[in-house]
Amino acid sequence: MSIILWIDPGTTTTGFAIVEKLGQNYSILDYWVLSTTPKVALGIKLLEIGTDFQALLDKYSPDLVSIEKLFFNTNITTGIDVSHARWVMMYECMKASVVYQEYTPLQVKKAITGNGRSSKIQLQNAIKMIFRLEEIPKPDDAADAIGLAYMGWLNMN
Repeated sequence: MSIILWIDPGTTTTGFAIVEKLGQNYSILDYWVLSTTPKVALGIKLLEIGTDFQALLDKYSPDLVSIEKLFFNTNITTGIDVSHARWVMMYECMKASVVYQEYTPLQVKKAITGNGRSSKIQLQNAIKMIFRLEEIPKPDDAADAIGLAYMGWLNMN
């Protein structure tokens, strides 16, 4: 049995998904978003992210954490802030001796849909089919996190 925690990082909302692997089978244990207090200093948000992320590590004791690599082309300031959030999560993984892997959105889309340029809705529909879900997981950040958890699962095989 293996537990994989996937993270779609952000400074306001961070999507997460917990997937359990039993042999060649897998199931979603939980997914949602971690939210920070709106309109506060970045340092406070990073503290909240670290605390909430550490609580996830403590609750689920994952064997692997998959974290999305950053891709930004228009707002460098937002990208830098999200980069800080990613480093807080990587730091918490290191403190807890949990292995983490990083994947780009293109890698995730290609592994799940076969096309690295697929749309968000194509990715979400593929996740719905793979995990035999009745509907696309909401919010979007959590659905993205499920895709990364699946990517981590693929790479464990």
